[in-house]
Amino acid sequence: MDIIDPAIQAYAEKYTSPEDALLAEVSAFTQSHHKEHHMLSGHLQGKFLEMVSWMIRPRRILEIGTFTGYSALCLAKGMAPDGELHTIELREADSAKAREFFNASFTGRIISHTGNALELLPVINETWDLVFIDADKVSYIEYFKLVLPRVRQNGFILADNVFFHGQVLEEPTKTKNAKAMKAFSEYINERQDIDKVMITIRDGLYLIRKL
Repeated sequence: MDIIDPAIQAYAEKYTSPEDALLAEVSAFTQSHHKEHHMLSGHLQGKFLEMVSWMIRPRRILEIGTFTGYSALCLAKGMAPDGELHTIELREADSAKAREFFNASFTGRIISHTGNALELLPVINETWDLVFIDADKVSYIEYFKLVLPRVRQNGFILADNVFFHGQVLEEPTKTKNAKAMKAFSEYINERQDIDKVMITIRDGLYLIRKL
């Protein structure tokens, strides 16, 4: 099902600042060469991620799920001058391609990790100002549990795909990923040590602040 009316999506994009040349290149490559191109954050959500980053000027950003690098590039734009972004991708081919794009603008400031995030997160010793979770859906709760202790007070976590193509609205919820996203949202909603708002952009974003 269409989550956002395509006409509304097009209208919103019309009145949003355009992609820069590098983001347009990443988008064009992904659309043309990747069988899962629908996973790309894209213009509207990408600009939202960039705006969030500019608003808080993070020194340390964590991304779980690099894909081809579009969202990392958006998030990196708002980093403090001494900032670093660490991004984790399971698939070597996607990680390698993303590194090519990173080196065009953020050499040395976007640190790319390849492997299982559940294994890598405990050994990346940083305190995070901003975290973006956009990887395998069944692990979202575990990702959250691992990163929250490393997020500074009043730091932010963004979790993508909380609508999972509208499948979370089905009763009963049928697919494994939709069940996982519904469970994640219920888990977040029940916690009292965070502030949260669910945002109706693209496939749904959960914006979470650590109290």
